Amino acid sequence: MSKKLKLFLILVVACGVFAFTPPAEKYFDIAKNLDIFASLFKEVNTYYVDEVDPKKLIETGINGMLEQLDPYTDYIPEENREIFAIQTSGKYAGVGALIGIVNNKTVITIPYKGFPAYRAGLRVGDEFVEVDGKNVEGKSTPEVSTLLKGNPGTEVSLVLKRANLKELIRVKLKREQIKISNISHSTLLDGNNAYIKLDEFTPGAAKEVEDALEQLKAQGAKKLILDLRANLGGSLFEAINIANLFLPKGKEVVSTKGKSPDWNKIYNTLNAPRDLEMPVAVLTSGSTASASEIVAGSLQDYDRAVLVGQKTFGKGLVQTTRQLSYNTQLKVTTAKYYIPSGRCIQALDYTHRKSNGTVERIADSLKREFLTKGGRKVFDGGGLDPDIAIQEDEFATATVELANSGLLFEYATLFCAENPNTAPKDFRLSDVEYNKFVAWVKEKRFTYTSDLEKRTQELVASAKNERYYDDLKQSLNDLQNKIGQYRNSDLMRLKSEIAPLLEEEIGFHLQLAEGQSLVSLNRDKEVLAAKKILTDEAAYKKLLTPQ
Repeated sequence: MSKKLKLFLILVVACGVFAFTPPAEKYFDIAKNLDIFASLFKEVNTYYVDEVDPKKLIETGINGMLEQLDPYTDYIPEENREIFAIQTSGKYAGVGALIGIVNNKTVITIPYKGFPAYRAGLRVGDEFVEVDGKNVEGKSTPEVSTLLKGNPGTEVSLVLKRANLKELIRVKLKREQIKISNISHSTLLDGNNAYIKLDEFTPGAAKEVEDALEQLKAQGAKKLILDLRANLGGSLFEAINIANLFLPKGKEVVSTKGKSPDWNKIYNTLNAPRDLEMPVAVLTSGSTASASEIVAGSLQDYDRAVLVGQKTFGKGLVQTTRQLSYNTQLKVTTAKYYIPSGRCIQALDYTHRKSNGTVERIADSLKREFLTKGGRKVFDGGGLDPDIAIQEDEFATATVELANSGLLFEYATLFCAENPNTAPKDFRLSDVEYNKFVAWVKEKRFTYTSDLEKRTQELVASAKNERYYDDLKQSLNDLQNKIGQYRNSDLMRLKSEIAPLLEEEIGFHLQLAEGQSLVSLNRDKEVLAAKKILTDEAAYKKLLTPQ
């Protein structure tokens, strides 16, 4: 970065750092630095040796300023308004397919059930060739996505490739208003356990949960497993309404406190609950965040549910969208939220950054003790602690790199093209099929460098630097060769890690999230633990009683 641009960013950031100075001095400093900023930009634009892009330069300055705050405060330029609207509402007009790049190919990653792409028989893994006569091979995801979207009722022509199919697929779809469901899967498990996987909190989430719950109760459900793993949150009001399904009317669900008194609010349940007696287990993970934590935390604070899984993310911040000029927007953090016990579960302290700009988690020594309504001890400042902790799966480097390579996705596409009638429920790969997969991966020349190999390379470099290499050369070479031998057999050695991931990917290709769940639910550690505690009424009640 040039010195001029660095200076430019520093001046922009300076405009936001006067929160604790006296009002008159603060306003003078703001006016002064804005004037400096404007005059500096004018000089750079006029005299810099090369042409500069004013819009790009200003946005760089804006983003540099906001980086000093938190990752949830964002500037939304006019061209990104549509993307932001889709993220917050779950609605858009198109063909109902999520697309992505897998090994340099633009493919369908999710054809949403009930919408044009799904109804036309398009599948996960189908590769785009043309959209409305335009060749899109090698194009970016945003470029292809823009061509697919349009006004409801308009038509779009697609040409796609499908694995193991010689002829291209040619379809003409009529665009529709797409509303993505918040629930990816709901079902009745054995033992009268209702299972609901809630992925988002866009408008309508609470009604979807209510409807799914009532349908499952009609089928005989007596207990509920609400899966909030990997749910990053969304609408505060949907979170309140979901909590309201299990809490009496008039109970506090969450309160917010900000710098402005306008943001100091208490949110209570407004409606009659749907069920106050059904035992509930909420599944959590390290990526259960924001609105998900409001639901999980409020149910925990009222001793209305047990939390099963891992400590949640710890996002106790509330964002509000503010309209700016020229159709731009600012999504800004305006308050912190507090759940009924009085705790804020915010884990990262963005106010007190280190000198290098990094942010630390709130220290355990600063965490405070609170009590649930029944008197159980809970703590603030680091996410929600589960009532039943389940160790998160840790994968070897080879497994992680294989998953990131897109090869599991590709092989699942091929497998499903060859075996379209495979039933996903409890699906398992045979030894023969897994060996076929290993051979296919080797043909693709899959390579990676393990942490052990990296450390060995560092050891060799250190030995050379310290002049020990000549004496250790044979031993180091033997070590590297041994590691290489292990790496060649990693796909077989790590079958117990890799095979379940591939089986779940195949399940997803067959029947989307429902298929993935059908493959995995009977071996899911958190689900099994939830079923166990819900089945044991005495243990469930004891867990919700102060010890």
